[in-house]
Amino acid sequence: MINITDFKENLGLSQVPSELEKLIYFQNNISSFGNYSKGFGVLIDEKWGLKSWSEDEDFLNRLIPFAQANDTGSFYAIWNDGTNKPLNQMPIVVFGDEGGVHLIAENILQLLHLLTYDTEIWVDFDQAYFYKDKNNYEESEDLGDYLKWMKGDYGLGQIEAPDELIKTAQEKHKEDFDQWFGQYFKQE
Repeated sequence: MINITDFKENLGLSQVPSELEKLIYFQNNISSFGNYSKGFGVLIDEKWGLKSWSEDEDFLNRLIPFAQANDTGSFYAIWNDGTNKPLNQMPIVVFGDEGGVHLIAENILQLLHLLTYDTEIWVDFDQAYFYKDKNNYEESEDLGDYLKWMKGDYGLGQIEAPDELIKTAQEKHKEDFDQWFGQYFKQE
C-alpha cells in the first residue's frame, strides 16, 4: 500500500498530479502492484536509481521517479522540462536497467494508456518499445479492472499500437530531452 502523504513527501511535492493520485488509489484499493499491467507498479522511490546515474542536484531535481517499469529494474520518471507546465503535462522518461534512457510519453495519461497494452517495456540503448508474443501472452490478473477504470475515468480503451504513441511523444520532446540529458551524459 502506498500512503499518498508519504509519496508526496518523498518526491518533495505539495500536490500529486490527479492522474497519479487516482492510479495510486486504483493500485491500493482495486488491484495491487504488478497485477494490472505486466511489470508495472507505482512505488515510493528515493531516487536511488537516478543517483546511480548522477548526484548532480539539477539532474535529480528535474526528474521525479514514481514507478517500476518492468521486473528487471527499469523505472519511469516525470521529466520537468522547465516549461512551467503542470506536472501532469510533463513528459515521461524510462530509465532502463541495462542503461538506455528514452522519452516515451508526452504525459502521465499517455503512460497510463501505454500500460493498457499489458506487457513490460523493453529498454535497449537505442530504443524503448513494447512487444507482445501472442503465442505466450497471459493477461494480467486485473487487466480487465484496469481497462474498465481507464475507460470510465479517461474514455480510453486498450491501445493497439503503443509504439506509435511513443514515436509521437519522441517527435515532440526527444530532441529537447536529449539536449538536456546530454549535459550530464553522452548518449551512445
